[in-house]
Amino acid sequence: MSNRSFLTIALVGPDRTGAIAAVTQQLFRLGANIESLEEQVARGKFRMSLLASWSAAAIDEKHVRTELEGVARHLRMKLTLRLAEGGKRRRRIALLVSKETHAAEAILRVWNSRRLNADVVLMVGNHPHLSKIARPYRLPFRTLDYRDRAKAEAALQSHLEKAEVDLVVLARFMKILSPDFVWHWKNRILNIHPSLLPSFPGASAYRQAYDKGVKIVGVTAHFVTPDLDQGPILCQDALRLRPNEPLESIIRRGQALESSCLLRALKLCLSRQLDVHWGRVHGV
Repeated sequence: MSNRSFLTIALVGPDRTGAIAAVTQQLFRLGANIESLEEQVARGKFRMSLLASWSAAAIDEKHVRTELEGVARHLRMKLTLRLAEGGKRRRRIALLVSKETHAAEAILRVWNSRRLNADVVLMVGNHPHLSKIARPYRLPFRTLDYRDRAKAEAALQSHLEKAEVDLVVLARFMKILSPDFVWHWKNRILNIHPSLLPSFPGASAYRQAYDKGVKIVGVTAHFVTPDLDQGPILCQDALRLRPNEPLESIIRRGQALESSCLLRALKLCLSRQLDVHWGRVHGV
């Protein structure tokens, strides 16, 4: 694997006959080997994710990008490319945050202590005051206005591309990402959810667990897919509730568990030893 270069390609746009052939034929002309391909057509929208590889000496990244961008323009589709040569480059991480900051702060502390084999290069949030979290780490912060999701996601995609981000971590980011956006970041968006999925999906998971009177609550770190809270699971953890424990205590202990589980999942992603197949994560 170390003597090959890998390129992840995502293509999203209106369904057009011959889209897959146009991309794969161009890759063949560019000397690529196609490692995997997944495509989906829904309501007239075409989405494709493809992994191609070259021998390390054979790839001209600039030329490949130019040629594939030409194909995307012809198809009138949005293209994203992500290149990693032999897994040698340190991964670049973006943290997305909303009102709750515990998960992001836990990752930043570990990164600042040089115990994370990656670089946090960007923080994005939908509340301007969250910039105070990024400031002590001299980390760029970008604010998104989510009143128009399409514009917000276009801005987010631009921020991520400019920062050359490899992995997006939803550190309790409480906005739903569109299927189109998620498709461009297939198996590269990591989320933490406050329940042992598939139980209690969606918002207010601790409240749901409290109302149901469960005796054990947990957290789940998973990859994000277009199906809300249904992505491949990386790791889970749980805590046993105390008799008559109030909701506030459950939330406090649950948030600490969220932080540790998300960090563990992030380190698994950075280990480069994972394989996602048929909706399950292997190698963990």
